Amino acid sequence: MSETLIKEVESKMLTTINHLVDEFATIRTGRANPALVDKLTVEYYGTKTPLQQLATISVPDPKLLVIQPFDKNSLDEIEKSILNADIGLNPTNDGEVVRIPIPALSEERRKELGKVASKASEDAKVSIRTHRRFGIDEISKLKDDHSADEIKRLETQVQDITDNFVNKIDELLTVKQNELLEV
Repeated sequence: MSETLIKEVESKMLTTINHLVDEFATIRTGRANPALVDKLTVEYYGTKTPLQQLATISVPDPKLLVIQPFDKNSLDEIEKSILNADIGLNPTNDGEVVRIPIPALSEERRKELGKVASKASEDAKVSIRTHRRFGIDEISKLKDDHSADEIKRLETQVQDITDNFVNKIDELLTVKQNELLEV
């Protein structure tokens, strides 16, 4: 039971880290990255459809995204959804593909995005701490069945896991902020 609990807490914390990595991928760094647009939905024959299901997204060079739709009739809708997403990208439609040049970020925009990344990492830390609280609460329910030393060992184990994940969040934030500051 106790090892299962530790695994469950660790699994929840890992899910939080994965969510943060996904969130960081959507923060524009001045480099082309398919994650900038792959979460967008496109109105396709009256249905909201994920862009990934309508087209291939490629990066022919570091400053350009190319979206090749499977159905050429969806070009206008893809272009419209990118414009409406308000992510600071200006797509061009040449009748075959949608090209999205990635503009360089201004210093002000870099700082703004750094704050967005900081907030996302802080939210992830709060989530990690919530999972720790869950683990500690569940461990305290085991006091009747386990010795005080065993309870303390489990609590220490949960705290160590928490510290490792918080450090991982700090590392991810540092990497993202360095990416944002690169010109």
